[in-house]
Amino acid sequence: MRMALRRTKAVLAAGATVAALSGVAVTTGNAVASGASSVNWAKVTHLTKSGSTSFAALVKAAKKEGVLNVIALPNNWANYGNIIKTFEKKYKIRINSENPDGSSAQEVQALKQDKGRASAPDVIDVGTSYAITAKQSHLLAPYKVQSWSAIPAALKDKAGYWFDDYGGYVAIGCDTATVKSCPTSFKQMLTETGANGYKIGINNNPTVSNSALAAVQAAAIANGGSLSNVGPGVDFFATLNKNGAFVPTIADAATVQQGATNIVIWWDYLQASGITQKGWKVVLPSDAVLGEYYTQAISASAPDPAAARLWEEFLYSTQGQNLWLAGLARPAELAYMEAHGTASKGYVAKLPPIPKGVTPQYPTTAQILGAANTVNSQWATKVGSGA
Repeated sequence: MRMALRRTKAVLAAGATVAALSGVAVTTGNAVASGASSVNWAKVTHLTKSGSTSFAALVKAAKKEGVLNVIALPNNWANYGNIIKTFEKKYKIRINSENPDGSSAQEVQALKQDKGRASAPDVIDVGTSYAITAKQSHLLAPYKVQSWSAIPAALKDKAGYWFDDYGGYVAIGCDTATVKSCPTSFKQMLTETGANGYKIGINNNPTVSNSALAAVQAAAIANGGSLSNVGPGVDFFATLNKNGAFVPTIADAATVQQGATNIVIWWDYLQASGITQKGWKVVLPSDAVLGEYYTQAISASAPDPAAARLWEEFLYSTQGQNLWLAGLARPAELAYMEAHGTASKGYVAKLPPIPKGVTPQYPTTAQILGAANTVNSQWATKVGSGA
């Protein structure tokens, strides 16, 4: 999934004031007082406490559909492998997972191209800018999960067309078995000229990958730039390349195991779930902490509209949120769950701590687009054509 532009918000570490949850009215097609089969689930915007659009009715309708189509969800991405298995086992609904390594752009394109097919995506998990575009193109259906109030306002479309799910921070991962002194900041990496044996990589080329672009943005912040001035970030990687410390490849678990890279700049939760090398240590940089979120949405033409809504209810339940947390991703409802004692303390304790005195920063969609323009025009000439 994972080359999309993503909007971010300053609530990864922020608390949220939450109103009590209550049953509310719902818009349906031909709903009647009883009989879930008469409900047009494609038009249901949220559940009621009882009746034909209750949670029990949703479960019944979703089981009758029997399948859910998802797209671009790698098993090792934010614990999605276990999330999918748990949902299938709990509700006896088969999940059809297409193009697991696809991008957000491909997800939105699939909504358009596969419309009307039984295999079309029921739901998407994309960068927020793509969700916004999809909404503008009338590709999404509004829906508010039962825990809607637990999602901070900055992390959702007020009408329910999209809502953020999980996020994390750009982190420095290091192989403690091969690196003498692992860096804990971007500036430390600049001093490397070979003595420490740094082989630094990012997960992709920042001209095509937003997660790699985020690494450049974080490097910019640490080196005199800002979210609106990413040039110093490009210069940072150019210096690493000149010093022989940058490895122009797609850094991942394989390059770490092969010894091609021993330091990776990537999302903290993806390093935690994707790089299992013994001795792999993940820290948030002491000179720049940058965070972002991903976003959920339901297709307006979902072939399995009840299953799509049940999937979202599952993801935003305490169980679903803790499953993301188990993948060391920070779920959207984390602040609410911590305040109410429902977040898994064991997994929260495993999250890389934010360095003292460092305030996390969150780029807007405009800043991400601006950074992409700068990187696209400078990366190849200053750093090289490789990753």
